[in-house]
Amino acid sequence: MAFVKISEQPSLYNDLEKKSVLEILTDINREDHKVADAVEKAIPQIEKLVKGIVERMKRGGRIFYIGAGTSGRLGVLDASEIPPTFGMDPSWVIGLIAGGDTALRNPVENAEDDTQQGWKDLLKFNINSKDTLIGIAASGTTPYVIGALRDARANGCLTASITSNPDAPVSEAAEIPIEMIVGPEYVTGSSRMKSGTGQKMICNMITTSVMIQMGRVKGNRMVNMQLSNAKLVDRGTRMVVDYLGLPYDEAKRLLLFHGSVKKAVDAYREGEK
Repeated sequence: MAFVKISEQPSLYNDLEKKSVLEILTDINREDHKVADAVEKAIPQIEKLVKGIVERMKRGGRIFYIGAGTSGRLGVLDASEIPPTFGMDPSWVIGLIAGGDTALRNPVENAEDDTQQGWKDLLKFNINSKDTLIGIAASGTTPYVIGALRDARANGCLTASITSNPDAPVSEAAEIPIEMIVGPEYVTGSSRMKSGTGQKMICNMITTSVMIQMGRVKGNRMVNMQLSNAKLVDRGTRMVVDYLGLPYDEAKRLLLFHGSVKKAVDAYREGEK
């Protein structure tokens, strides 16, 4: 049976240039409503992946995202948000894109067509069997991603894929295939739309649940967030006030001295013993 890319099928809408702005926006929103339902169907596979990541991360393993184009950018985006949100060192979650950092802003010709380059890029980070590689490819056919997944799996890494097409080659290459079938894009083949939205949702789910399982959240709060601006210092101070019942100024002094809500609260409570 021939592999058919649902994500490349003709849009359910036509004559887009003849539509009003309101019609375009309404149609896009109607299509976007399908994304969360498609992601929901993939939860069992996402759960399996998260449990595997946590088990490895507790032994020092890391998460790698790898992709090309929009898929690569979304992996890099998710990885870049982990340090400020959860206070993790940037070396714990790493995003790689075909063509390197230049490709974050500009297309790099033929970068995604090399089946060997993905693994070469990963070797620069000394990837090993404790680590997890998540390949993102809306089409499910990106050589850069598929090659990296095959090599990573052969070397004992946990591997997973995120794609918008069922039974895709990228799914065959990964131990845990995550398929969220969002259907044809509003603009035919434009996987930055529903496919990209679904990828972002799944990446959020993976790393947020992993960080919670790793103890980087208390209650429902980002107690390990980086205090990188006045807004976050104020947010952290109010958390310390809530946890310890201290006056605002004293809580702020304690927070800035220790550098995070968790460290400030733990140090204060240890001093009370």
